[in-house]
Amino acid sequence: MTNKSDILEGTMAEYVTAVIGGQLFGLPISRVQDVFMPERLTRVPLSSSEIAGVLNLRGRIVTVVDMRARLGLPRPSDGQPSMAVGVDQRGESYGLLIDQIGEVLRLPDDSREENPVNLDPRMAKLAGGVHRLDGQLMVVLDVDRVLELMPDAKAA
Repeated sequence: MTNKSDILEGTMAEYVTAVIGGQLFGLPISRVQDVFMPERLTRVPLSSSEIAGVLNLRGRIVTVVDMRARLGLPRPSDGQPSMAVGVDQRGESYGLLIDQIGEVLRLPDDSREENPVNLDPRMAKLAGGVHRLDGQLMVVLDVDRVLELMPDAKAA
């Protein structure tokens, strides 16, 4: 019996959930470094609209990516302060600006599906699949795709 649970244990994936524009997203927990409230955000001149700015987080310079802009969504009108999920890529620190942080979900890997054909193309380009939950769809964010910021900005 323990062999069966060991096998099931290996096929589970954990996600930190976040809400952006009313949609539930999941970030693989292995990519999440921390969750924080961005303060003293400094705008970067000539950066793309997807870059909200930079900030100092415990002595590290963190580039903050506005996930609403990245997804082509309008700015929030409710006045609620944004939160950020800290991720690292190739030694660089990034904060993904989100509307609200959720809980950690542990889901079976085999319940993850490919992106549905009717998934909004703005989400599909950043998604690495979906999980169907009770009454809603959780879009799994591919952190590497999210951080592929505007190719023309790299050339500049």
